[in-house]
Amino acid sequence: MHVLVINPNTSAPMTELIGASARTAASRGTTVEAVHPAMGPASVESHYDEALAVPGLLAEIARAEAGGTVDGYVVACFGDPGLDAARELATGPVVGIAEAAMRTAAYLGRGFSVVTTLDRTRGRALDLAERYGCARACLAVRACEIPVLALEEPGAFDRSPPSATPPSPRTGPTRSCWAAPAWPTWRRR
Repeated sequence: MHVLVINPNTSAPMTELIGASARTAASRGTTVEAVHPAMGPASVESHYDEALAVPGLLAEIARAEAGGTVDGYVVACFGDPGLDAARELATGPVVGIAEAAMRTAAYLGRGFSVVTTLDRTRGRALDLAERYGCARACLAVRACEIPVLALEEPGAFDRSPPSATPPSPRTGPTRSCWAAPAWPTWRRR
């Protein structure tokens, strides 16, 4: 199986980190290729950035479809930019990491919290939780106020990430959805 993981921003270092993270989760025999578009925003941190990212994302899917060797796609941005359009274009499945994280977290516990980069992205995470039928399970969305590109800087991972909503008698155990594709690597450092 060949999975194309598309980072919708144009950061090569972030794309490399995303690819490495995806390969650790892939099953044996799965080829994971991580790419980013040649055009688009340097980071995706707003609705405007998402709109600018979609043409490059779709161009990467069109290129892969023309090659005929990709079995499925992952949109590696927690805003799931262009997900519906990507699904129309691709012949295989297209998974957005926000949808996958929220649905999986909802299956694993009574609720989940989202940890995101900037406060201005909290509304998008809440909108997606509603869209994916997970609004009731989404107990909190917290921002750590670290811009996306700052995650590439030396020392960025020295800062402790914000904690997820703790369990309470009302909610029971919770899970966390990390809004940056490489943040699970952050937690292992």
